[in-house]
Amino acid sequence: MTSIDLNADLGEGFGRWRLTDDERLLSVVTSANVACGFHAGDAATMRRVCELAAERGVTIGAQVSYRDLAGFGRRAMDVPPAELAAEVAYQIGALEVFARAAGARVAYVKPHGALYNRVVHDEEQARAVVDGVLLADGSLPVLGLPGSRLLELAGRAGLPAVTEAFADRAYTDEGTLVPRGLDGAVLTDAEAVVERSVDLARSGAVTAHSGARVAVRARSLCLHGDTPGAVELARRVRERLVAAGVTVEAFA
Repeated sequence: MTSIDLNADLGEGFGRWRLTDDERLLSVVTSANVACGFHAGDAATMRRVCELAAERGVTIGAQVSYRDLAGFGRRAMDVPPAELAAEVAYQIGALEVFARAAGARVAYVKPHGALYNRVVHDEEQARAVVDGVLLADGSLPVLGLPGSRLLELAGRAGLPAVTEAFADRAYTDEGTLVPRGLDGAVLTDAEAVVERSVDLARSGAVTAHSGARVAVRARSLCLHGDTPGAVELARRVRERLVAAGVTVEAFA
């Protein structure tokens, strides 16, 4: 039987501002990518999301990013490797405090936004992320795009490399994500997202923006928590996966 993890980006608020419906999404997903304060999130938010995740048995992951609150971590930045490694470790460590206080732990690491896309091809930045993870905890799995430099270097360093796919993002023929600034980069039709989720889980492939079929073998499926109707869409995806005979369970 096929199995897949459902992850979502959570804790993406700051102070009085909240973006994601953390409590309701945590009733659907199996893994939570928790913002660690660099692109979103703050101490109180991180603590609250860790407590909610622990109560519901949802696996906690550190969503690390460039230091870019104003740009939500989606702006390209050039950060020296040693500085980036230290900042990745810092973010993981901060979240670990709240995870442990809630009776859980940080179980994996996933880059966010511009950093996520950068480490698909940029070996220097990918190596810095891996170095940061090793500095924090040499056993943590790293979640990323299949075929990325990040996962290649993580595997070489002895870190579990976990592949991820996106139900609501358009793909290129090379298996990378279409940049958000281009038309059609984000899928907005709910039924199309649900159908793609089942297709990804069962066939290990996706129909690219060009119409070509591209192999995307993923252990985890990302559902963006900052899109309109995210909670209901996540519910539909999970229900359809289960109906299709797919076991929905955390990878870590």
